[in-house]
Amino acid sequence: MKRILLSIAVIFGTCAFAQEKKSDSTKTKNIEGVTITKQVFKKQSDRLVYDVASSPIAKGNTTFDILKQTPLLSSTDDKTLKIAGKNNVLIYINGRKSNMDAESLAQFLKNTPAENIQKIEVITVPGSEYQVESSDGIINIVLKKKMSDGLNGNMRFSNTQGKYNGSQASFSANYRKDKLGISASLSGGENIEAQTYTLKNSSVGASNESTGDIDDPNKNIGGYLNIDYQLNDKSNLALSWNTWANKSYNSTVNLFNTIITQNDAPKYTWSKNKEDSRSYNNSLNLNYELKTDSLGSKLNVNASYLNYKKFQYINNMTYNSNINRDVLGPSTQLIQDLPQVINNFSGMVDYIHKFKNDLTISVGGNYNKTKTDNDTKNDSYIFDTPPIFDPRPNHFIYDENIYGFYITAEKKFSDKFSGKLGARYEITNSLGTSDNPPANAESLKRIERNYNNFLPYLSFNYAINEKNNISYSFSSRMRRPSFWELNPVRNKLTDNNYTQNNPFVKASSNYNQELMYMYKNSYFVVLNHSYIKDAITQVPLQGYPKHPDGSTGQNLALRYIRTNFGDKQEMSAMVGIQKSFFKQYWTTNFSIGVQHNRNNGSLDIDPTTGDRFVNQKGETLTYVNNINSTSLLIQTNNTIRLDKAKTWFLGVNFFYIDKQQIELGMLRGLSSLDLSIKKNWNDWTFALNVNDVLRTNIVVIDDYQSNGNYNYVHQNQYKRNFTVSLTYNFGNQKLKKVRDIEGASESIKSRTR
Repeated sequence: MKRILLSIAVIFGTCAFAQEKKSDSTKTKNIEGVTITKQVFKKQSDRLVYDVASSPIAKGNTTFDILKQTPLLSSTDDKTLKIAGKNNVLIYINGRKSNMDAESLAQFLKNTPAENIQKIEVITVPGSEYQVESSDGIINIVLKKKMSDGLNGNMRFSNTQGKYNGSQASFSANYRKDKLGISASLSGGENIEAQTYTLKNSSVGASNESTGDIDDPNKNIGGYLNIDYQLNDKSNLALSWNTWANKSYNSTVNLFNTIITQNDAPKYTWSKNKEDSRSYNNSLNLNYELKTDSLGSKLNVNASYLNYKKFQYINNMTYNSNINRDVLGPSTQLIQDLPQVINNFSGMVDYIHKFKNDLTISVGGNYNKTKTDNDTKNDSYIFDTPPIFDPRPNHFIYDENIYGFYITAEKKFSDKFSGKLGARYEITNSLGTSDNPPANAESLKRIERNYNNFLPYLSFNYAINEKNNISYSFSSRMRRPSFWELNPVRNKLTDNNYTQNNPFVKASSNYNQELMYMYKNSYFVVLNHSYIKDAITQVPLQGYPKHPDGSTGQNLALRYIRTNFGDKQEMSAMVGIQKSFFKQYWTTNFSIGVQHNRNNGSLDIDPTTGDRFVNQKGETLTYVNNINSTSLLIQTNNTIRLDKAKTWFLGVNFFYIDKQQIELGMLRGLSSLDLSIKKNWNDWTFALNVNDVLRTNIVVIDDYQSNGNYNYVHQNQYKRNFTVSLTYNFGNQKLKKVRDIEGASESIKSRTR
């Protein structure tokens, strides 16, 4: 069921703001060596640095709260993040990518206090040394530095009231003694994600409408353990373990369906679905670092293992009904058992050599071997006379091997001008096999893909003077489909509405450019352009399915198909400011800009079954999206200090996104006003947050096709809520980890979401 919601919530794939990816160990080791003094926001080479420790907003907040208020970052769904002009964001902590899937990562960030954060680095266009995909940007969270040995930590408790009540708690501790550093965290919580849907679709002479509620209870627990030991003055050895578990039992869908067909009486049904699911994410990383000279040259070697398991049991029931919405006898039933097991073994070697003439050469390589095992079972029942039972098991296995090599050269030509040139070469070999594919889908038995990609990168940074800075970056990347997107299963919402994953999805190509100007490290202008070839997205196909054998389905159907959908361009221009006024009584982060989307795609066939969609006259219905749109974007985050002693703070945050064309249709405007009040008292912080005060963060999508098809989505996720939190800090607050570590399997983990 959550897959269904994620699929339909591709709404946010273009405008809402997503999450995660990979940095290079050699590069990120240099991150912590940079010291920020009084400047809160600063441009440095290929990244923007936000000095959280010098900002009044950190204490009492969560890491997710801080990220939402970081310049150039935003979130519309309170789950995912986006860098301005980027589709996806990869989260790093101390130069090491998070080891959790997207849902678990969001909960982890919301349960982690922000007091330990020194700074946040926003890498808008990552270099060749980073194993990132598509137009991904990187957010690196750097924890505070250690000044002495000892123990410190914090505890946080919070309670959130929306449509339902939820609670969260976390505990983290860091210990440092001589050459040994240990850090650990444990967090968890429970909540019910509530949504109300209205789904409408129509074709000439027929229509289908579904309305109702979806409730998804969740219980989460997880944490990490990092052990880092300094072998000698030149080498370190570290072991990291990350774990996260989610349990979501008794998730329910209750949708009332009205089906109208020309010359027939309306038909009424109830879709009452129940899902039990649980997932586990565990990863280990062993790291060895060797410093080879006094200039900062170093060798990094990583070996990682990742195990991800998800088990879903779904009982989809459809009941006959009437205009009074009475539940009558059963009509159809689909029982699905959808396990997914992912195992990944990864290795990575990086070497960075620094020369005395401000030249840095980085070389490295990585290897990822991933196997996904999807042993699905689908049992269909039709309660007719006589009843029909149709079992459809399918064991889909996907093996993938990725070899990557890179080289970069970074040169500081003068105090004003520096540049970076690099390239990656990636070899991808994959094989997907099905032992029992659906009828008319024999090509699913074996899907083999082998491709090589050369990916260049270029950037330069010019400090015109102390107040003015300009930079330009170009990168090319691939975007491989997530593993769940390749698993050829249907996630049913109603009898006639479902999502369809697609093992034939191929990698898309992305070409990204960015021009940035900054004045006084406070005012900035950012121009972005992205060109996506063979964009991976979700497309609605609707009508009466006409099968390859010539037969045609009796009911109007809507399928959300995961596929490659033509080419797309995204352009944006943004002006912003990050500055404090009135002796830091008012700190503001404000940005305003426009985004222009150009879509150019069409689809007339279900790539997994070969079905085409026709109207009642038998005419083929092709879904076409070649519409362009220009949208206004506004975001402002404000912290107002209410007393001289710096103990009371008021927060006023707001965002607005104008209507824009996405793959599913025209997404109407979104906005949210969020308020907060915070009190600091010694080592305690009390806070109250109220989100979506005006109840304007509701998704509405319209799509009108020239062939007469219409599609409408109204999704209320109950964003209005308030949260009360209590945070306590203890121990020696001048503590940090020994060093930064990056795992070898980081490029794989985002694809498990």
